[in-house]
Amino acid sequence: MTISVDHIPCDMTVTTDTSHTIAALQTILAKGGQWLPIDPPSPGTTTVLELLARNLSGPRRFGYGTIRDYVIGMKIRLADGQEIKCGGKVVKNVAGYDLQKLFIGADNTLGAIVEATFKLRPRPECEAMMARRCESLSEASSTIERIIDSPMTPAILDLHAVNATAPVVVLGFDGTREEVDWQITRASELGVAEPANLEYEKTFWESAPQSIQKISVLPSKLIAAVEQYGGTRFVARAGNGILYYHGEPPSQENQLPRHLWQLTKSAFDPKNLLASLAS
Repeated sequence: MTISVDHIPCDMTVTTDTSHTIAALQTILAKGGQWLPIDPPSPGTTTVLELLARNLSGPRRFGYGTIRDYVIGMKIRLADGQEIKCGGKVVKNVAGYDLQKLFIGADNTLGAIVEATFKLRPRPECEAMMARRCESLSEASSTIERIIDSPMTPAILDLHAVNATAPVVVLGFDGTREEVDWQITRASELGVAEPANLEYEKTFWESAPQSIQKISVLPSKLIAAVEQYGGTRFVARAGNGILYYHGEPPSQENQLPRHLWQLTKSAFDPKNLLASLAS
């Protein structure tokens, strides 16, 4: 399959239509020693459109942020068929309103994103992952606090468990060999010394994906959210306060302010031709 991607390594940008999968895009970028540091679930089947429309992210969200941090331009098809552009194709672009952030995460309710331009990062020289198996959520919370207070700068800071028993804190590092080795030593001093990988992430998203729920809280409230919702199986972005779990939807106070979004949708799609708000 021929992929129409305009990758300019010297500018560290790429422009692509949104039908391509994340994995296919990353393969092209890797030839220039660069990548888009966003790792959503199922990159082999997740398209750029899905990534943007649903504001997807993965374990590296802690160190690299979300896709909103990397979009510098978009082409969008509105409900009436008109195409608009926002942003540009260069990093230092300040023209016009920053509308792309409004369409990211809108789940195709305001318009269809047909093209996007991203700023890129150099691929790290090496990566390493470490873990600590804890006996309780209290121990896991203490470990996470010490990590955040340390001089380490992990790309990944996750917490996961099955049935909320034996929770595991996971750290991921990348950079030069010297940087990674230094951080591994610091992590070992905090008891995070077991070699790890991202198999827990893959297993979680492949296991009953239709029952996966999401809740966002302050990082300081994450353990309380796990205690309330994470009884069956969960994966949490411990440094960001994002909890994914198998179970019932979160309580009403944790839902999105739907009335505000409905007002926005009415402005962009008054005839309600596009997708409706998810329940």
